[in-house]
Parts: sequence; structure tokens; C-alpha cells
Amino acid sequence: MSTYAQDIQAAAKLCEAHGSSWDAINPESVARMRAQNKFKTGLDIARYTADIMRKDMEAYDKDTSKYTQSLGCWHGFIGQQKMISIKKHFEGNTDRRYLYLSGWMVAALRSEFGPLPDQSMHEKTAVAHLIEELYTFLRQADARELGGLFRELDAAREAGDSKAEKAIQDKIDNHVTHVVPIIADIDAGFGNAEATYLMAKQMIEAGACCIQIENQVSDEKQCGHQDGKVTVPHEDFLAKIRAVRYAFLELGVDNGVIVARTDSLGAGLTKQIAVTKVPGDLGDQYNAFLDCEEVAPADLANGDVIINRDGKLLRPKRLPSNLFQFRKGTGEARCILDSITSLQNGADLIWIETEKPHVRQIGAMMDEIRKQVPDAKLVYNNSPSFNWTLNFRQQVFDTWKEEGKDVSAYDRDNLMSAEYDDTELSAAADDKIRTFQADAAREAGIFHHLITLPTYHTAALSTDNLAKEYFGDKGMLGYVEGVQRKEIRQGIACVKHQNMAGSDMGDDHKEYFAGEAALKAAGKDNTMNQFG
Repeated sequence: MSTYAQDIQAAAKLCEAHGSSWDAINPESVARMRAQNKFKTGLDIARYTADIMRKDMEAYDKDTSKYTQSLGCWHGFIGQQKMISIKKHFEGNTDRRYLYLSGWMVAALRSEFGPLPDQSMHEKTAVAHLIEELYTFLRQADARELGGLFRELDAAREAGDSKAEKAIQDKIDNHVTHVVPIIADIDAGFGNAEATYLMAKQMIEAGACCIQIENQVSDEKQCGHQDGKVTVPHEDFLAKIRAVRYAFLELGVDNGVIVARTDSLGAGLTKQIAVTKVPGDLGDQYNAFLDCEEVAPADLANGDVIINRDGKLLRPKRLPSNLFQFRKGTGEARCILDSITSLQNGADLIWIETEKPHVRQIGAMMDEIRKQVPDAKLVYNNSPSFNWTLNFRQQVFDTWKEEGKDVSAYDRDNLMSAEYDDTELSAAADDKIRTFQADAAREAGIFHHLITLPTYHTAALSTDNLAKEYFGDKGMLGYVEGVQRKEIRQGIACVKHQNMAGSDMGDDHKEYFAGEAALKAAGKDNTMNQFG
């Protein structure tokens, strides 16, 4: 990677080659603009971030404390502010911290139809557009941060402070980008395998290095935490995994990452009986989970669907919806088979959507999966659909009861109550929540922890607090006390919202283009100067 000084020299040679007609082009300004636009295309981003994910996966295999994390972001600004915050609080380091793009939030917040349930009814292109938007905002964060360093550099030169000038040049040369991997949700592929391939291409071209796909029927898709989910036979799902892989390879993102999500734990239905040719093949294993009754030829009714297994005639239970039902209690076994099959056929990571965050439950399934695929790794949804407080208080209650500890002071069904907030049980539960990610990474093979919808909830909560105060008795103090004063004291970058929106970068460009004639916005009458 070239240094800032080398970039200036390269730009100077280019200008010289064009003679006097380029005399007004400042080589250093060229070098600055190039540094501020490191990534030229979405494919540049996808290749760069895919390499990051692969290195992180290798690091996790060696040391499970090196797990990765992300938060779901539904707007470019939200993703940008998250990464600015991470750099601020973690010494400029973005290692192992990603973005997550939730199909749920696209449906609820980004569809032209308005808010929609998580059923793949939103426009297909909305997902790719959000990926592009997120990376536009992250690249702008790079440009803004570097622009500030260039101003510091100019000030050091003007002051004749060579030591400060060198230190700032080092910061420019070693600048850490805000661009990080995005795990992007393609739902169930938005159609058949060809539709999945086309959609995946759009997402990759927008910058996605990692695509998550689930094994539900595309036109019956439901949120993983809702009822009514319908899965597809393995071969149908594998065709879509291959479609995504082909999309990565066609576009030259050879290190692209595929996350195969199974919703089988909470899905009791299938639309199809799998094709099977010999006993024990993949289709036969899928069908073995069906809820069937043995029948004799004389018992057959008009339109019955019959399976021949081991010389017996079996009639699968078919519902009025024309869907077939799985046997109760088979969810974990189906998840395990789904995961093994996906990893053996092109997926890199798996995602098991569970009904509660329980390390032992997840770990038990991973133990079975790793008997077949030793380096299997999970992406796990630390879902806001879980009642974390109640779940973990009940887990502690159950553990204490098993150990013979007196739990008579607690009502297990009412443990969410605030009356328990200051109890020993509550403190123990909160500690288990605090260490859940590290514990699950170590004991349950979770490489990546994400929260799907956190910024949906934080936006709602902060807006509720502001509306209550501003439209209530506090009036303007509600905003000043609850927002602006905290922004200033916590060093939130967007307190200078004009700067965040690119005003200073615009001034730089005006000066590059028009020199002394530039009409700049950052003069003495700019009210942003009140913030220092």
C-alpha cells in the first residue's frame, strides 16, 4: 500500500504528463480525493470484506474468544454512526465488528408498500439498495474523517510543526476504514434458484461479501420467530446455495461467504415430499420425519398420497392447506441434518433459529453437527424476539432448583416483575446475559453473534422519550437535556450535523475547483462553530 507522500508524487507525475493545461490541478488535492475514495465499486468492497471474514473464521477456529459481532442497521446513517462509535470507543479498531442487514427491517421500514410483515413481500431490489446505501454512508465516513486529518495536516504545516505533521501523515497512511463486512439477508431467495442467483448478484455488486439464505418455501416465508413456517426438501435448498456460490464466482468474489439458515426447529410443515431413489438417501431421510400412518390398500381414499418405506404403505398427514406435517419432537434432528447437509454442499456457516437463547441447547446440536463437520461454525441471532430477562431468570431458577437451592422466594412464571430486579437471582441472570456471547462462542460453536433488530427498537425508544418530554412540560429542555447536552458531552460526531452531512468536504472541493473564488460554508457565521 502506497503512502500519502507517494500518492502525491504519482499525481504530480500524471499532471506533468499533461503539460500546462493541467497547471491548475493540485497533485496533493488529487491524492486527497483518491484517499477519500478508496473503494471504487461494490465489488471492490465485497472482495475486501470477504477476505476479512475468511481471516476472522480462521482466527476463531484457533481461538474461540475471537468471535465476531454485528448489529442490524436499517439505514445508511445508522450503520455509519455505529461504525463511527466503534472507532471512537475502541481506539480506532473495527476488528471482528460487522454490520447485519435484516430482511425483517427491510420489510418493516424500507418497502414502498409501507410497513410489511417479514414474509418476503417487499421489493426484491430493496435489499441490494440498502447494501449500497450502507456502504455509501461508510465510505462518506472515511472521507469525512480523512478530511479532518487533512485540515490538521495543513494547520501543522502552517505552524511549522514538523513533528505534528509527521504524526498526522502516519495517521493518514494507516487510516482504518469504516467499511466492514455486511451479512445480508436474502430471505428464502425470492423465488426459484434462478431468481436467487439474480438477486444474489445484485447484492454482491452492491458490496455484500456474505449472504444468508434460509430453507423455507419462498412464497410461504415467515419470520423465523413466528408460527406457520414451511421448509423445503434438502435438494431444493442446496440448489439455491449453489446459485449463490455461482453468483459469487461469476463476479470474481471467490472468497464469498454463504450462511445457511435452518428454520426447522420451529417449522412443523413441508410443502413437498422429497424425491427419493434408494433407502437412506437424502430425500428418504427428509421424508422419514413426516407424520405418517400405516395403511392397507383397502384403506386408501380418493387422492391419498402414499409413501412406500420398507415394504410398508404410509400415508403422510396432509392438512387442508395441502401441506404435510412433520412428527412432533423432530425439530432438533431436522436442524442437525439440515446443517450437516448444507455445510457438506457449499455453505460456509450455519444459522439455527431457536426459540430461546440457551447455550446448552445450542451446544448439544452443535456437538452432533461437529461429529460430521468438525469445523462447523454458527451465526446466531441474539434476537429481540426473546424475552432475555425472563428466559435467563428462569434458567437460573431451574438450575438453582436442580442444585437443591431454596427458590421459594421466587414465582417462576412472574420473574419478569420489577420486584425481582435487585435480587440475587436477577444479578445471576444478568451476569449470564452479559457473558452469553463469550460462553456460547466457547461452548456452542458460535462464530458470529448478531442482534437482528436493535436499531429498530432504539429508534422507537429514543423517539418515545423525546416526544414525551418535548411535547410535555419540559418543552425545549426535553431536547436539550435528553439529546443535545448528551451529544456534546459524549462526543457524538453528529452534534455537528452540517459537518456530518458533508459540508466541510464540499468546502474542500470548492477550494480545489475554484481556488480563492470558492464560496465556502465554514465561515465565522456558521452556527456549528458553537460546538468547538
